[in-house]
Amino acid sequence: MSDVRERQTSQEASFAELTRQLSEQTSRLIHQEIELAKAELTVKGKRAGIGAGMFGGAGAIGFYALGALIATVILALAQAVAAWLAALIVTVVLAAIAGVLVLQGRNKVAQATPPVPEQATESVKEDVQWAKTRAQAARK
Repeated sequence: MSDVRERQTSQEASFAELTRQLSEQTSRLIHQEIELAKAELTVKGKRAGIGAGMFGGAGAIGFYALGALIATVILALAQAVAAWLAALIVTVVLAAIAGVLVLQGRNKVAQATPPVPEQATESVKEDVQWAKTRAQAARK
């Protein structure tokens, strides 16, 4: 009889030991996975930063290219009219384009304000009203 108890205690101890090992290994695995994720995100973050920097550089170069194109248009127009008049014509056209963009942007911003989710608010109000109606019906 004591031999049976010793075997049960031995089996329970090994079960307890296995459970402890499983817990430790699971914990270690989770920590290792988190460290791997951090390392991977660091590498991806650096790549994204470099890419964003390249986009910024491309934007700056594109801005200079646009300036050069505008200068080219002015010089080409200067072949037909005086240089100052060519520059004035291009300036007025660019100002008109900017004005149209400002008006359209202002209208879009006005449509977006106030930043309240109106449809969601109405939906929640309807849900509350429905719940109140159901609760009152249940009381009767």
